[in-house]
Amino acid sequence: MDGLLEPTHLFFILIIVLIIFGPGKLPELGRGLGKGIREFKGALRGVTEESKDSDKKVA
Repeated sequence: MDGLLEPTHLFFILIIVLIIFGPGKLPELGRGLGKGIREFKGALRGVTEESKDSDKKVA
């Protein structure tokens, strides 16, 4: 699995995504992906803050 994400691989993946979804759907997919990443980061921050709060209460 060495070199899995080489530039040529990424190019072919992009071409396949364009064929499947079409250029009109790409902005919508990008927005959805960005929103999902932001929510995931927010959830991770919440978990780490809860962990720090519980550590302070125990100590």
